[in-house]
Amino acid sequence: MEPPPPPTPTPTPTPVIPREAWEGCSVLLDINDGDRLAFFRLTAGATVKIGDKSCSLQPLVGRPFGSLFRVGPSGLVPCAAEAPSQDGNIQDGANGQAQDETRDNRSLVDNNTAQTLSSEDIEAMKREGASGDAIVEALIANSSTFGNKTVFSQEKYKLKKQKKYAPKVLLRRPTTRSICETYFKKYPARIGFMRVDTLSLLLSMANVGAYSDVLVVDMVGGLVAGAVAERLGGTGYVCSTYLGSTPSSIDIIKMYNLSGDMTSRIFQARLSDLCSLQNSGNAPSALSESIEGEVVKPGAVPDQSTLAQPVDAALPDENAQSTAAQPIDIEVTEPAMDEHLNRGDNSLSDCKGNNGTSMAPKSLRAGKAPSPERMKYWEEHGFSSLIVAAPGHEVESLVADLLPLLSYSAPFAIYHQHLQPLATCMHSLQVSKMAIGLQMIEPWLREYQVLPSRTHPHMQMNAFGGYILSGIRIHRPDPSNGE
Repeated sequence: MEPPPPPTPTPTPTPVIPREAWEGCSVLLDINDGDRLAFFRLTAGATVKIGDKSCSLQPLVGRPFGSLFRVGPSGLVPCAAEAPSQDGNIQDGANGQAQDETRDNRSLVDNNTAQTLSSEDIEAMKREGASGDAIVEALIANSSTFGNKTVFSQEKYKLKKQKKYAPKVLLRRPTTRSICETYFKKYPARIGFMRVDTLSLLLSMANVGAYSDVLVVDMVGGLVAGAVAERLGGTGYVCSTYLGSTPSSIDIIKMYNLSGDMTSRIFQARLSDLCSLQNSGNAPSALSESIEGEVVKPGAVPDQSTLAQPVDAALPDENAQSTAAQPIDIEVTEPAMDEHLNRGDNSLSDCKGNNGTSMAPKSLRAGKAPSPERMKYWEEHGFSSLIVAAPGHEVESLVADLLPLLSYSAPFAIYHQHLQPLATCMHSLQVSKMAIGLQMIEPWLREYQVLPSRTHPHMQMNAFGGYILSGIRIHRPDPSNGE
């Protein structure tokens, strides 16, 4: 009689990212199709000020990411399912071909007499409870020149009035792309002027994938460390190293809504501690001593208090003044945003998604010190890849101490907004024969507007995305052994 087979171990279920917003999570609100971007944390008292109205964020709880809301008399109201927007789509109903436009705007004179609806009439409609869409329709009906405008001009007129009287709010999930684009739009210095395509190239060139041990030098507020942790998906480890005795700020990670398991795999360790493991039994590295005593120029690296601030990226518009000072909006500091986590709640309960999956716990913070066992593992096996984003620091000496911490054949990627520091570092690596496959690239990105009869590059674009130096670490020959 054969013995029964051993029981098959039950695989650990992979955490599922919730599709709906939940109480306590971070969200990105896109107001009026990108005119204003703001991060918020969904709490009982969280509000957003749109125009002259303060709206509670409670209607967002339990709603799927990607939901569209409008500002109603009582606050944010979900928009009914509508057909896809036909913005700019000028088609003939019979054959679907674009119709010829015979009208033009040559005879139109902007003398403020075309609109017969006064501001008092609009205020009266608001007091009677008229919706924003009704006000826009009334403005169109009372405009004496609307019918003489081209179809393109009519669409622009509708969009302008809709943004003023019927603003829309899009609920977006904070991801690496949305967080990077939001910071780059308004406060690029806080993330070292790193564009989203540059960040994606850093992750690809460093070969960041599942079950990787990634060494990160993140001096851009935690954007790179959070992007690496998001790509690892709770399978590998992220070690964010720093110079001196004070850890670098990585508060941007709080906006990622990482699960508890993913957050627990993000560590912070001093560079001197990591180098001491590598140099155990050997003479200390002279470069390590020089880096530890290096003095960073004031203003070269953004202050940690400013890196911790959320972002409210707003384009100049009619409501810019009314949305500048808000109590819970992006202009407040991160501690003020998180004070509700500790107010009257000393438990260690987790924030859970709609499926019960434990997301980022209230008491768990990214950036704890690694355990001795984990440090010993890194000493024996090395890190699988390296990413450096340290504006204001000397790249050459920093990389010279970081490369020995990698395993052989491990890729690395170094970002800097200036070319010369990377050129000097590249020459040093070539002379020392510590790496092969060295290449320096300048990311290039062009955004296009894609609309019928109006497809062209954006009129205003960012022409600079920094520089990236990449390569592969190899074994350095020892001249004393005749290699």
